[in-house]
Amino acid sequence: MKKFCLLIALLSVGLFAQKKEVQPDLSNPRATIYTHLYFLQESSFDKSKAARTIYGLQGAEAEECAIKLKQILDGKGLRVDINLLPSNPNHLDTLNGFDFKSKYVLFPNQMPQVYVEKINDNWYYSVETVSHVDDLYRQVYPLGTELLKTSIPKVGHKVVFGFELWQYLGVVVVLILCFVLFFVFNKIVFALLKFIEKSLVRFAHSSLNESLQKLSRPIALLLVFYVVESYIPVFQFSLDVNSFVLSGIHIAQTVFWIYVFLQFVNVVMDIYSSYALKTESKLDDQLAPILRRISRGIVIAIGILKMLTIFGVDPTTVIAGASIGGLAVALASQDTVKNLIGTFMIFLDKPFQIGDWIEGGGVEGTVEEVGFRSSRIRAADTSIFTIPNSKLSEIVINNKGLRLFRRYNTTLGIRYDTPPELIEIFVNGVREIIDKHPDTRSDSYNVEFVGFGDSALQILLNVYFKSPGWAIEQSSKHLLHMSIVKFANEIGVGFAFPSQTVMIEEFPEKKSLDLKYSPDSEKANEVLKEILKDFPESI
Repeated sequence: MKKFCLLIALLSVGLFAQKKEVQPDLSNPRATIYTHLYFLQESSFDKSKAARTIYGLQGAEAEECAIKLKQILDGKGLRVDINLLPSNPNHLDTLNGFDFKSKYVLFPNQMPQVYVEKINDNWYYSVETVSHVDDLYRQVYPLGTELLKTSIPKVGHKVVFGFELWQYLGVVVVLILCFVLFFVFNKIVFALLKFIEKSLVRFAHSSLNESLQKLSRPIALLLVFYVVESYIPVFQFSLDVNSFVLSGIHIAQTVFWIYVFLQFVNVVMDIYSSYALKTESKLDDQLAPILRRISRGIVIAIGILKMLTIFGVDPTTVIAGASIGGLAVALASQDTVKNLIGTFMIFLDKPFQIGDWIEGGGVEGTVEEVGFRSSRIRAADTSIFTIPNSKLSEIVINNKGLRLFRRYNTTLGIRYDTPPELIEIFVNGVREIIDKHPDTRSDSYNVEFVGFGDSALQILLNVYFKSPGWAIEQSSKHLLHMSIVKFANEIGVGFAFPSQTVMIEEFPEKKSLDLKYSPDSEKANEVLKEILKDFPESI
């Protein structure tokens, strides 16, 4: 019996607690906002109590303002989390500016005009909020929304699966309209892009058409999404539905914006590549893929940050986290950052081009590729040197690929017993060979008798080959050497080599050594004509 009486007492207390009325409370930001939203719910609707949160208006005006404010939040799909609201009666706004005030902004990013503030020990929706309610309502609800409410017949308000019939019909009409708008917007956007291409980018190649089509479609879809977002409040869905639909639209918009900017990067890089192909520098061609990768990375990173804010992450927190994370990554990968900076220094200074023969830091070879982190240099034996760009930008580089001419300097050693007349004939003949050589500079060379070596008379040969290419230089040397050797052989000039010759002036029944040199200028000229006759026009 005692247990039964106790159970009856507990049930009585529970029923009394349920019947206890919620009274308006304006003591802190949480209480004021809760009072406003609670008394505009279907189960607890009392617009007069909700109107107490409006400052500066009375009666019907305050009630209408409170209702419109709730409709604005519902139409934008902005859900207020009561548990996150401050309950401190002396709350100060420390997030919006340096002038700390007793106010609280509900949605600083989406709707900064809507906030509550402390007035005479109570919290109300501010005078600024009240003054902006009508403007915000017109922005959220397009023209004709009120007319639509009154013009729909009773049968249209029949509820099926939680939605009214006219809402189903409206969704179908909007979907059809979206398809039509997409095709129209796509044509208009593509025409505008083509006009911009012809007006500003005259050097773009014809294959840019495909890139522009890829760019126009997502832009057209974005425009359709913005139209749909503007007219979603017309359907007067519940807060849950509006929040779900608008969140989906915002996610889709972010995804398409990422796609648009990625395609824009492709278009810009295509234009740059076509321009780079027309320049003499091959380094510009290497810069295009690097810029493409960096730009795409930046677009994707910004898109991810934007996506996080859609899911409710505070943008300030995201930016701060990205900054701290970026600093941590930079500290952990200093070498990568140094190489990246070195890459930009190489592209800015342009100490060499693709295909140049460079020498420096113990490495010599042809530059094949300048990458994002390192560069590839092919040595003469066809092996590959991979050098970090940070080191390549710091070492002293001898760019032999920038030589205007290739200098060749050597010494011809002829025998000591060569007569002076024959030496003169030989020197003049070599000069003539250089003059007629197809790949030597005839205005800058030296062929002179310059000294006496240990075992030979030294003839200086200093020439400049016109072609800076290594392979052509070797062919040019071959033709020059063969011509000199043929000429020397025909006129009787012998090339010396390290040796000792014992000269015997008198010996019984032996005659002295006589090499029988016979300098003959006419013969030398005939030999030269025969040699020069076989010279090609170019190497």
